[in-house]
Amino acid sequence: MALVMYKWLLAGSLALLHPFFVSVTEINHNARDKMLEISCKTFTDDLEKSIEKTANVKLDLFNVKDKAQAEKAIAEYFKKHLAIKVDGKAVQLEFVGFERESEATWSYFQVNNLASVKKIDITDNILFETSTDQINLLHVTVNGNRKSTKLDYPDTHVVFDF
Repeated sequence: MALVMYKWLLAGSLALLHPFFVSVTEINHNARDKMLEISCKTFTDDLEKSIEKTANVKLDLFNVKDKAQAEKAIAEYFKKHLAIKVDGKAVQLEFVGFERESEATWSYFQVNNLASVKKIDITDNILFETSTDQINLLHVTVNGNRKSTKLDYPDTHVVFDF
């Protein structure tokens, strides 16, 4: 009985530490600089688990020892799990960097030479390999017009028209 109670208490306390699975991706078209600015916020532990599971690379983003290795692993992960087409053409995400904020990690990307945007087609399966409870929120802003949606596992695709 004591063992059962201990497992129940342990499971409950772990759930309190991280009760939901969500990422937030912000995409902003900067018309003046002719670029898409992309930022992705994920729980750090989930990002570490996903990178380890998909690339067999063990990261500790709370205590980064090799920043170049961490940057490479993060960039490669997002390039495989976040695909964007602008006006029907696939674009390449250029990794800008990452930073930790409390229990989350922000990853930054940009796409250059985009004077205008009429349609953005997004495939997003960020962290889907970590949890089937994963929810990915997307916010896209073009010419001051902001549109948002959420993708619940296993949904991965959305199109925004501007």
